[in-house]
Amino acid sequence: MTNQRPAFPGPWLGGISLILGPALMLTGMLLRFGVPFFFPHQLAAYQNRPGLMGAAYAVFLAGVIALWPGVIVVATRIAETRPGWAVWGGALVLSGLFARTFHGGVNTFALALTDSAGVDAATKAVASYYTFPEWVVSSLSMSVMAGWIVLAIGGLLSRVLRPWSAAALALPAGLMIGVLKGADWLTIVELIGLSVALVPLGVAELRRAPRPSHRAAAPLAVLFLAASVVLGRLG
Repeated sequence: MTNQRPAFPGPWLGGISLILGPALMLTGMLLRFGVPFFFPHQLAAYQNRPGLMGAAYAVFLAGVIALWPGVIVVATRIAETRPGWAVWGGALVLSGLFARTFHGGVNTFALALTDSAGVDAATKAVASYYTFPEWVVSSLSMSVMAGWIVLAIGGLLSRVLRPWSAAALALPAGLMIGVLKGADWLTIVELIGLSVALVPLGVAELRRAPRPSHRAAAPLAVLFLAASVVLGRLG
């Protein structure tokens, strides 16, 4: 049996994810900080400050999507000594990220509806969504809450995380679930905890990462991202 880690996602992708994902999520929440928490106020704030609130939700969603390779890296390290905790923690956290990505799509639609039909229509639509019998993503609520706790315990038992880092990683379990949720001081503390736990692991991954074997790798990656953004805007 070998201790060599899997080639995917690798230290470059995993390290960047562990740094960028928490940073983007925290930034997105800070951008909407100070607006009353629930969706009628969030939509009203978007109507008054569309650039700021649109960026707040877009940046947070980008952070959620960016985080999945980092979660795989953490789970892989835990699996070296605590495979059960790694499987359950990694699976639950990734399922929670899927749920938050779904909510991010609903957020984006609600903001677009505010632009096209007005804030009253968007508010009624979101209120209707909360009473709609959607069961697929709502069934992932336990994963959203429990995943970070299970992964944190696995990190502690495997010594991938120190006790304070494990406690910090468990904090996002309290992050509110759902559509168009705002930010308060507790939300900011929870996401600071995520950053405190994961960013040092990301830095450690990048330090052990080999230099790219091809000098064109980084420019090609940037070009691909730019082309993806342009293609997405073209529809």
